[in-house]
Amino acid sequence: MDYTVGTYTAYLALSIALTIWVAQTLHGNGRLFLVNVFGGKAQLADSVNHLLRVGFYLINLGFVALALKLGYQVHDLRASIEALSGKLGAVLLVLGCMHAFNLAVFGVVRRRTSVSPTAPLTARSGGGPLPPSAADDAPQPPAGR
Repeated sequence: MDYTVGTYTAYLALSIALTIWVAQTLHGNGRLFLVNVFGGKAQLADSVNHLLRVGFYLINLGFVALALKLGYQVHDLRASIEALSGKLGAVLLVLGCMHAFNLAVFGVVRRRTSVSPTAPLTARSGGGPLPPSAADDAPQPPAGR
């Protein structure tokens, strides 16, 4: 086996192991966060958590597969380690970006669900007519115009 094939083998093994470890960690520790985001609805949180894990695997393993090819021959151990370092660094960045994106999305969901459920939708979104109580207090244009 030459160095290029060894580099590919190490890249695949380490990338898959990292993806599985990160997915399991996020799945296990993310449950409480999702239950909170979804207002205590544990079954909904578990369902979303599972779907997130499946999507996480698909995106990350797809990236690992697409990024496999080096485009050059590796002739010694040093070049193999350097190539592997660059490839694994890219995988780790993708894993981190996926995590940051998910946190940002669920942060927005959490803020939206923490608004009083009795407030009218148009008042919560910042557009549209004012709620009736506020509209009654608003200044009225002069009559006759």
